[in-house]
Amino acid sequence: MDQDSAFFWEGVEKGELRIQRCSACKALRHPPRPTCPRCLSFDWDSLLASGNGAVYSFIVHHHPPVYGFEIPFAIALIELEEGTRIVGNLPGVPPEKVRVGMPVEVSFARVADEWTLPQWRPKEEPTR
Repeated sequence: MDQDSAFFWEGVEKGELRIQRCSACKALRHPPRPTCPRCLSFDWDSLLASGNGAVYSFIVHHHPPVYGFEIPFAIALIELEEGTRIVGNLPGVPPEKVRVGMPVEVSFARVADEWTLPQWRPKEEPTR
């Protein structure tokens, strides 16, 4: 956590997915950084994201082992409804079940005493 990402991690601790937004051109950006890559403005605010998105791309991690994770596991690039992308894992989803375009929603998991991470789970599609 640094001064540019503190708002994001404070939101995660509250169960909120906050995305940095340029105050000048309104471009969204993640990960948070001090300057807008589009217009170079240093002014920003944030918006509360819906937490809904879709798998844009993913990889399956096989090696090396990662503490707290059973391999293999999927690491996905999620495209949020708001238009920006964020990386995260899909706990409990077998890698062979992950698909590009799969609807997902954010969830939050405490992974250490003082560390919570946003994670992704398949979103239930409404039945007709």
